[in-house]
Amino acid sequence: MAITVETLEKLERKITLQLPATAIQAEVDSRLKRLARTVKMDGFRPGKVPMSVVAQRYGYSVHYEVLNDKVGEAFAQAANEAQLRVAGQPRISEKEGAPEGEIAFDAIFEVFPEVKIGNLTEVEVERVSAEVTDEAIDKTLDILRKQRRTFAQRAKDAPAQDGDRVTVDFEGKIDGEAFAGGKAEDFQFLVGEGQMLKEFEDAVRGMKSGESKTFPLAFPEDYHGKDVAGKTADFLVTIKKIEAAHLPEVNDELAASLGVDGGTVEALRADIKKNLEREVKFRLLARNKQAVMDALLEKAELDLPNASVQGEIERLSDAARADLKQRGMKDADKAELPEDIFRPQAERRVRLGLVMAELVKANELQAKPEQLKAHVDELAASYEKPEDVARWYFSDRNRMADVEAVVMENNVTDFVLAQAKVTDKAISFDELMGQQQA
Repeated sequence: MAITVETLEKLERKITLQLPATAIQAEVDSRLKRLARTVKMDGFRPGKVPMSVVAQRYGYSVHYEVLNDKVGEAFAQAANEAQLRVAGQPRISEKEGAPEGEIAFDAIFEVFPEVKIGNLTEVEVERVSAEVTDEAIDKTLDILRKQRRTFAQRAKDAPAQDGDRVTVDFEGKIDGEAFAGGKAEDFQFLVGEGQMLKEFEDAVRGMKSGESKTFPLAFPEDYHGKDVAGKTADFLVTIKKIEAAHLPEVNDELAASLGVDGGTVEALRADIKKNLEREVKFRLLARNKQAVMDALLEKAELDLPNASVQGEIERLSDAARADLKQRGMKDADKAELPEDIFRPQAERRVRLGLVMAELVKANELQAKPEQLKAHVDELAASYEKPEDVARWYFSDRNRMADVEAVVMENNVTDFVLAQAKVTDKAISFDELMGQQQA
C-alpha cells in the first residue's frame, strides 16, 4: 500500500490510501457467506438461502461495512507508520483516477501540534495563603447557631429589627397596575439577611405589628423578573407578626447536639477548625493552580486542532443541556445553544490540556499510586464513613480517572511553582471564601 502524506495547513494533513479491489471483494464474499448461514428469508429454510439472493439483499450494506473497516485499518496503519498523532476523526472521501485494480481514498485530518513552552524560570506567579483564625471559627459557630435558632413572638409595640422573622401581607403596583408575583399574604422572611430587596427590608425594619406602610421600590436592571426589571413599584406592606430569634448558647449541650466527639465546646471548635482548614487547603490549591495555569498559557506557543476544540464544544453543550434538563426545562435536549458561547472555554481547555500533557510527559509528572491513594483519603476524610467513600472511588474507573487528572494538575502546579518567580501574598479567610465585604 503506497502512502502519501501532504501538509494542507498548519495542522491539517492528507493521506492517500490505496486498497486492492480484490481484497475488498474477497472480504465482502466471506462476510456474505457467513451471513448466508444464519439469515432468515421468507420461502427458504435457515442456511439454505442462495448466495445470489443474499448478495442482492445485503451486498450493498456489507460492501459499505467492509470499506469502512478496511479504510479505517489502512488509515490507522498509515498514520502509525508516518508517526502521526491524529487529533479527531479523519474525513474520508473516495478518490478518482486510482490505478486499475485499486480503490483510492483521501483521508483529511488534523494532527496534534508541537507545544513550545517558554523558560519557566521567567514565569511570574502570585501564590496566596490564608489562615483559619478564631474569628473564622466564631463566624462558623454563628452559622451553626442560626441553623438551630428558635423564634418567639415579640410584644405588640416592639419594632422589627435585624434577625427577626416577620410575617407580612404586601402588594406592589407599577403605574397603578398590579403585576405577577407582586402580592402575597402571610409571607415570612428574616429581616437583615438579604432575603428581600434592600428597600423592602429598610421599609419593614422599625415597623410594629399591625402597622402598614406604602413605599417605593426600584427593581434592579438585572432583576430575575424581566417584566419588572429596571422599573419602580409602589408597595403596601402590613406587619402581621414579629418574632424574635433565639440562638442556642455556645456550650457543651450545643456541641453534643452537633454530634461532636467529646461533646465539649473545645472539641467543637477544634472540629470546626479542622473542617475549615481542609476547605482552606482545597481553595488555596485551586486558586494557586489557576494562577499557574494562566501563567503557563501565556508562555506556551501552539496551534489548536479544530477537531479537538469542536469535540470540547460538543461536550460543554451536552453538559449545559443536561443541566437545563435537571432544572426542569422542557425539551432541554433540543435547546439551541450557539457554539460561540462555549468556544472560549473550549479553546482554553484544549490549549491547557495540550500544555499540561507536554509538561507531564517531558518531566514525568504522572500520578503515582501513593498520590492517588492520598488524594482519595483526603477527599473521603470529611465523610462519616471515610472507608466506604474511598472504596466508592476505587471501585470505578471513571471516578479514578478524575482523581488522576487532579493529581497530575497538582504535580504540574508544584513543578511550575518550584521554578517560577513566585510572589507570596497572604489574604484574609473571608477573601478566600468569597465573603470579602465591599
